[in-house]
This record gives sequence, structure tokens and C-alpha cells, in this order.
Amino acid sequence: MAGAALVEIRDLAVAFDRTPALRGVSLSIGKGESLGLVGESGCGKSVTWLAALGLLPGKARVTGSVRLAGQEILHAPPATLDRVRGGRVAMIFQDPASSLNPVHRIGRQVTEALQLHRGLSGAAAREEARRLLDQVGMPDARRRLDAYPHELSGGQNQRVMIAIALAGQPELLVADEPTTALDVTIQAQILTLLAEIRRDTGMALVLISHDLGVIAETCERVCVMYAGRIVEETRTERLFAAPSHPYAQGLMAALPPIHGPRRPLAAIPGSVPEPWAMPPGCAFAPRCPRHVAACDAAPPPLVAVTPGHCAACIRPGAVSARAPLSPELLPA
Repeated sequence: MAGAALVEIRDLAVAFDRTPALRGVSLSIGKGESLGLVGESGCGKSVTWLAALGLLPGKARVTGSVRLAGQEILHAPPATLDRVRGGRVAMIFQDPASSLNPVHRIGRQVTEALQLHRGLSGAAAREEARRLLDQVGMPDARRRLDAYPHELSGGQNQRVMIAIALAGQPELLVADEPTTALDVTIQAQILTLLAEIRRDTGMALVLISHDLGVIAETCERVCVMYAGRIVEETRTERLFAAPSHPYAQGLMAALPPIHGPRRPLAAIPGSVPEPWAMPPGCAFAPRCPRHVAACDAAPPPLVAVTPGHCAACIRPGAVSARAPLSPELLPA
């Protein structure tokens, strides 16, 4: 881990109308660390952080513990959460078009965050907003302050969202699929931007994505989620070289090789089970090529396979190692 624990999540569980969506998620993020959360849609990646930051609707039943620098923030008073959200912890989402207000100019939306979290107003707030837009690579930043979201491209709007997230000088940035709606060229620019900001400010980064290439390029450590639980956790290069959980192995097998002969891609049969129809024991058992009767007895705990590498499987084992990641894909 890059430093002392900044955020510690322990046994986080979420249920909607008594239907479990998260089933005991535990993870930690160090100061300055980059962590990736991967898995198919519906595995609980986004719900984990929405629950941790108190952003789920009132009907959600949330239990467990979320500590920020040792302070419990789960179910904290609204005034406490208002200081945390956007201040110490910022979050950006997949679709900037649905996050920005279409009837307000960009400058107003950035300065609103500056006033809320740093007490800036007037000319000082506008100048700082221009500086933030410059920092995130917005061309002609001063003029863009007076633009509306519909006048900007998708990539430019995502840069605005990153600028708003940085306005509170956060210790942790949670990026929820920040590049999915962008073309590959803009995606690469946004990922480079996040890496540069993290290097310059020392903030920690949680990147939620289903794109393993994005995770490989950006994150030092990876948690693989399936059906509301973490099923494997290790360093990025270790996951790509020797995944241990059958689900992680299936994800790796679905990646096209960059080097060597071409081969058919292997798909994982079936789909993620619905929360109200969870199989007994291991949730991945119906799709698992190594399934045995004992897998149906109880959900397997997350245990160490090797130092720094954990998997939730009663029969963990590395498949034949893939070719090492290219140096340009490894996180700096």
C-alpha cells in the first residue's frame, strides 16, 4: 500500500427491500494509492461507494463500517457528510451530461464548488475556476467559463467534472466509469490527466471500471467484484500474470492477446445472478468450471493465496501465466 490507510471499509452490506445488493465488502485505500474495482455490470462496484458516501436512497438498508482517516462516516450526520463529499472525497460519474446542470454556465458550476468547499467567491473564485480548467487541459479555459455544457464535447464536459471534483482539493477521488462514454483517443487523454493530477497532488484514486485495459494502465492494486462481494484482491501485475479465482481467470481469458498467435476469446457462460435469486454457497458456482459439491455449502471467505494476494475460493489456483503486461500498461 502506498501509505497509511485513508479509507477503511469493513463488512459493508446493502439491501433494497430486503434484497441484498452488497454482501459484506471489506477493502482499504492508502494515502496516494490507486485502486481499481472491476467486474461485470451488477456486481456492486458503484453501489459500494454510493453507500460509503451516503448517496443511496432512503429505502436502502446499509450496515458495516466506513472510516475516513479513522473517523466513522457511515450514517454520519448530514453536516459531516457535506464536508466529506466533494471536500475530502470527490466522485465523478460516467456520463457528465447528466451530472452538469444544462441551464447554468460552466463557470458558475465550478465556482459553486469552490464557494462550498473553500469559501472562495467573486473574482477569486472565477480565477481559481479558470486555473482548474487549465489544470485539466481545457483549451481556452477563460472563454469556456461562460459556455454551457451543450456547447462542449463529451471529453470537455468530463474535464469540467474533474475540475469540479478537484475544487475541494480532495484526498480521495472516486472515478466511476469516467471514460466509458468517450472515444479511445479522449479516453487515453482523461486517464493520462488523472495520473498526472494524482502525481502532482498526492491524492488517492479509486477507479471503477469493467475495462481491464483501463485498470492495467492506471491502478496499482485491483479488487475483482462479483455478485456483491470481493472475490480477488492483489496487485495489478499479479492479477494479469496469475489470476487465482475462476471468475478473474474468466475475465483474463476474455482479453485478446497483444503478443503471440491469435486465439479464440473465451466467454464466461451464464450471467451474474439476480440479487433475489442468489445460489447457495459460492455465487459463481453455477458458472464455474471447477465447481464441486462443497462449493454450495457456504460462501467462501476471502483468504490469502500468496502474500498480498487474496481470493474467495475453496479451490484457488493460478492458471498458466499470461504474457507479462507491456511496460506502457503498468501504472507509474
